[in-house]
Amino acid sequence: MARAAQAGVSPLATIEALQTVRLRVTDYAAFARELGTHTADFATVGANVVLASPTPPKDLTRTMAGAVPVGGDLLAAIGMRGDYSTLGSGVVVAVLDGGVAPDPVLGERLRYLDVGYGLAGGGEGGAHALAVAALVAGNGSEVRGVAPAATVLSVRVTGADGTGDTFAVAKGVVAAVEAGAQVINISLGGYATSSVLGAAVDQALAAGVAVVAASGNDQAARMTWPAAYPGVVSVGAVDAAGQQAIFSNAGEGLQLTAPGYAIWTAGPGGTRVAFSGTSASAPVAAGAIAALMSQTPGLGAIQAADLLANYANDGGAAGVDPDYGRGSVNLGWALDRANAARQDPAISALNPHLAERYVDVVVQNRGAVPVTGLALAVEMGATNGSYPVPKLAAGASATVRVPVAAGGATESGALRVQARLEVPAGLTDRDPSNNRRAGVIATK
Repeated sequence: MARAAQAGVSPLATIEALQTVRLRVTDYAAFARELGTHTADFATVGANVVLASPTPPKDLTRTMAGAVPVGGDLLAAIGMRGDYSTLGSGVVVAVLDGGVAPDPVLGERLRYLDVGYGLAGGGEGGAHALAVAALVAGNGSEVRGVAPAATVLSVRVTGADGTGDTFAVAKGVVAAVEAGAQVINISLGGYATSSVLGAAVDQALAAGVAVVAASGNDQAARMTWPAAYPGVVSVGAVDAAGQQAIFSNAGEGLQLTAPGYAIWTAGPGGTRVAFSGTSASAPVAAGAIAALMSQTPGLGAIQAADLLANYANDGGAAGVDPDYGRGSVNLGWALDRANAARQDPAISALNPHLAERYVDVVVQNRGAVPVTGLALAVEMGATNGSYPVPKLAAGASATVRVPVAAGGATESGALRVQARLEVPAGLTDRDPSNNRRAGVIATK
């Protein structure tokens, strides 16, 4: 303590597992002198970076024009049908956020862990935390989470304004792992990080805990931290139709996308709100990981995250790409992966290349057996034709290139595309609804 006072700092908190102390500089002149005199002693000193809940654009009606709201159809958007009431049973998902307020949709499955910042939060931080937690494990008539039988461990790491720092999040990660969490959701981020947060994430991953984080809402070609860490399940946002949300950060290393536009979830005081942003997408993925674990005894969280990526809807260009990562969450397919008779060809994406005068249509085999004999019927302005689809192995995608004929755009400069997948006789299609896809392409 005497050395700390001499150096012009005072200890505030510690993370013993990481041998880290949070300090406040009380005398900047003394601190500068100490740094200059004992440089080697301060080699691991770093700034405590601010992290915050990603904020989507205010005017979503303009920025998301043409997008499809998820509303109360979250489960359908991730391929779910039938009874899912037991999904998540026996799995603990830690929500590192502003402190989850009690709500009937979570009931007694909501637990708390105080790491020095209190329990249930108020203000924007508390509202954000509740919305996130309900998407993981809500179980009510109006709000249905992805893993409605999971236990939510609320760890408050931000203030009422939704702002925290890397030390608080690192402390929350370590404490959540020690408390038995198998999945950690972090719908927070910033464009800088610190060694303590990296060490905490590494420790969690080494313990087999899946760390899920929001990619950010700034339409940036890079992800925020901690989503940017290798090994973290970084999640971007799509709408109900699987199209990338305009606000969603993307880039190399993005792992998954998930619904994140106008999802119905829990709000303060028993209200129900439409929640948008990668803050919403991350808990959808976290809940899906918990759901997979609950249905496969012995399956680890990191292995479940890999399965979720292996059985994801192919978005954007065929294969892995920086806008969609390894694809969009399709929990129904992942849960049905052992069904050796599953057949489900689908149109995954429409990708326009108007300067070169063509549109790429991505077709994916979401089944367990190879598919042959598919054809793609396309109506697009003056283009009206049928195109063969190559043989698709189980899980594989193929690109069908459709030329754009001259003319066909409306006066407003919009070109409407309608694509329909024609399946051969004898194929029992599990989900015929994904055999059609339409879009409007701007030509001006």
